[in-house]
Amino acid sequence: MNKPVKYVYQIRSRNGVVVNNLQIYGRTEAEAREKLMQMYTHCEILECAVAAAEHHGNTSYEDVLDVIVKED
Repeated sequence: MNKPVKYVYQIRSRNGVVVNNLQIYGRTEAEAREKLMQMYTHCEILECAVAAAEHHGNTSYEDVLDVIVKED
């Protein structure tokens, strides 16, 4: 099973308003697009991109405790 990816859309709603930075998770672009079309029926997709992956680093629970203890 694929991990969900965040897709970033720019759309034009059916009443003509442009919506930027609309972020939707999906396992595939098709799944994200389907969710988008359910929320914004009859919208026009102007742009679609994959959001940059978040980098959480290599910090462990023990590293955080070391910082807390050193501050006391």
